[in-house]
Amino acid sequence: MSRSDLIDSINRYADAQNAPDTPFETDIEGLSVVRCRHPTALQGMIYKPLLCLVLQGAKESYLGKNSVRFAEGDSLIVSLDLPSVSRVILADPARPYVAIALELDVALIRGLAAEISDMEMMEDNQRVIAVGTADTMLIETMSRLFSLVDNPMEQRILLSQTKREVHFRLLQARHGEMLRNLGQMDSHASRIARTISRIRADLTVPVSVNELSEIAGMSVSSFHEHFKAVTATTPLRYQKDLRLLEARQRLTSSNRPVTEIAYEVGYESPTQFSREYVRKFGLSPKRDRVAA
Repeated sequence: MSRSDLIDSINRYADAQNAPDTPFETDIEGLSVVRCRHPTALQGMIYKPLLCLVLQGAKESYLGKNSVRFAEGDSLIVSLDLPSVSRVILADPARPYVAIALELDVALIRGLAAEISDMEMMEDNQRVIAVGTADTMLIETMSRLFSLVDNPMEQRILLSQTKREVHFRLLQARHGEMLRNLGQMDSHASRIARTISRIRADLTVPVSVNELSEIAGMSVSSFHEHFKAVTATTPLRYQKDLRLLEARQRLTSSNRPVTEIAYEVGYESPTQFSREYVRKFGLSPKRDRVAA
């Protein structure tokens, strides 16, 4: 199936599902698609490790002060949990932004890495988010994966090996350096991944840089250096962004009191929470809830 064929399939699927202009899940765990017919405002989100294959249009994400643009024919690889803001920058009703995304399985990556004897390792090129041209084999594999949607029998027989092939293609991709590093248990990337898992495990617990550096098996200064190289931010800033994004999700999906949500995500002062929320999203929590 070519890229244009996959676009047609996703458009038909979106029409049949009466899908909104936001990402929506398929019946395959971890596989989602999006068809967006207009450019969007900046939206905060937490990327999980994933592959995003852009088939049409373009999108932009911001990591710290850096921006990453990915357009049709590109594949975006996110290797670790990543607080970010992004927006669709190229889309219209006649030619919408169309993309398909698959959450990545780090355990599967490590299993495959153990079977590949000649992987190129580049510890000094640690990019948690990377963009490159999607080759024909990756597009064909993602097309076969999407063809399994709403087909339970074929999913039972083919899903596992098709997902495995997607992960293999990414490990071989030119911009898959970070995934290849994650495939090695004692790499800097894997050490930082362990500290991120600790931060995400309980957002209400303040970050202890000493504890995180011990988890990473690094000195405090070395840990700071590698954490910022990977995430483009500090551990404290990283946790703060996670708290604010989690709070925004809870605010916009419920009518619960703002103060209650602030305490739930680890803030001791509702005033501080509101001040940092405005700085992050440009609106107060109450106004953002109304706008959403």
